[in-house]
This record gives sequence, C-alpha cells and structure tokens, in this order.
Amino acid sequence: MNALGEAQLDRMGREPGLVAAVDQHVAVLRDAIPLDRETLGDYLLGFIDELRQRGWVLGDEPDAAALRLTAVCWLARERGFLEDAGPA
Repeated sequence: MNALGEAQLDRMGREPGLVAAVDQHVAVLRDAIPLDRETLGDYLLGFIDELRQRGWVLGDEPDAAALRLTAVCWLARERGFLEDAGPA
C-alpha cells in the first residue's frame, strides 16, 4: 500500500479508465483465488517475488503488473483487511 497502493487508489478517483482496468484485474482475482486475508496475502507475496525475479520496476503509467497490484490493494482495503494491520 505504501509503495503503490495509496497513490493508485487515489488516482482511481480521478481516472475512470484506471477504474475499469483495475476492475478487470479484480474480476480475475475473484475467479482465481478465495478472497480471504491469508490467501490474498499469499498471492501478493508470490506475485511480488515473481516481479522481483523479472526485474520489474514501477513506471509512470500503470502496466499489467501495476494494475494487478492495485487490484490487490483495492481488494484488501474494500474487504477491511488493512484495518487492524500495520503498514502493508
């Protein structure tokens, strides 16, 4: 959330196209995994590990990886997974 999520979620309030793109990634996640705190967290850790191995870097415009990370952040916020946790 600190590195990407908050800024992207704020940006969603101003950019309907970003909302639509993130919504597509949310739909994929809903179909692929159970959306509980543990499973979503495990998915996120695995996804980040894969991005690190590939040498991915966040650019100015969101690519597929940034959209997927934003979708995870959105889901975590919407489901209240961050309310009783420390920094994510």
